Amino acid sequence: MLEIAPDLRRWLARGEKIALATVVATRRSAPRPIGARLGVSEGGELAGSVSGGCVENEVYGLAREALAGGPPALASYGISDELGLSVGLPCGGEIDVFVDAYEPELIERLVEAAEHEEPAVLYEVIAGESLGAKVFALESGEVVGDGLGELPVTVDELLRGGRSVLVEEDGRTVFCDVFGPRPRLVIFGAVDTAEHLCRSASALGWRTIVVDARAKLATEERIPSADELLVAWPEEALEQIKPDHATSIVVLTHEDRFDVPALKGSLAGDAFYIGALGSRRNQDRRRERLLAEGLDEEALERISGPSGLDLGASTPAETAVSILAEILAVRAGREGGRLKEAKGRIHAEV
Repeated sequence: MLEIAPDLRRWLARGEKIALATVVATRRSAPRPIGARLGVSEGGELAGSVSGGCVENEVYGLAREALAGGPPALASYGISDELGLSVGLPCGGEIDVFVDAYEPELIERLVEAAEHEEPAVLYEVIAGESLGAKVFALESGEVVGDGLGELPVTVDELLRGGRSVLVEEDGRTVFCDVFGPRPRLVIFGAVDTAEHLCRSASALGWRTIVVDARAKLATEERIPSADELLVAWPEEALEQIKPDHATSIVVLTHEDRFDVPALKGSLAGDAFYIGALGSRRNQDRRRERLLAEGLDEEALERISGPSGLDLGASTPAETAVSILAEILAVRAGREGGRLKEAKGRIHAEV
């Protein structure tokens, strides 16, 4: 939604009707992820993509029909191997695309939520009873739209899951599209590995925050890729950051005066990943300190230490790749093993 927001705002300002085509399901190596959108204006302009160019012409036709007053449409497309290669895929795939016209008020609120990274869920009936009904429910309690009755899955449950899903119930299929803030990576310790982590995470579109109480280390010159630098002790920083279910935390400091409060405070929040660098001996010693601080064994199991996947990393840049790889695996609910040995689908729907 965010990538087509400027175009949507421009069309709204002109008073044009708008139709959206949304990828609601994928199979095999689909060219665009679930939630990808193509916007079509009443004047015939396009913004965004649902397939990288393979089926846009057909989807455009459905959007024009919807703008003329036609019913919503759910279309399935098989992307041939040849077309897949034209958009950079090693093989074809299949996508399901839902196309409908949207009320201007709903479009405006969707754009606003995307721009401000507001946690929310757009519920759309894409098949069955109440076809085309839409409800946009925000974590704050605000609700835009009606026609769904009881929501099939709660906003909180979907936000914690962090992924858009299809739900079938009571003779209908509902696409639950999750909106929310960019995933955050919070790093304690303004060391070399922190800069490499920030650089890599930024390439994924994540927001990065580096925390260190040592002002001489936490500088823009040392960590230029961080979105935010906090010169603060761990307790102060965590109070300000308020880690949520879209937050991952990595402790790189190697000093008990930083490590222990950073880990203890992180375990009190909802971060989906908490990692700590250090040797196994250091992990054991730190574990004893945390137990002495009153934490129990179950809580300590949330800590990934040593942090990272077993890639044989040695340099700060390689270590950053190892850590970020584990964070991505945890976020997707994967083990992080070799794909050639995996039995499930390659791409996780996150």
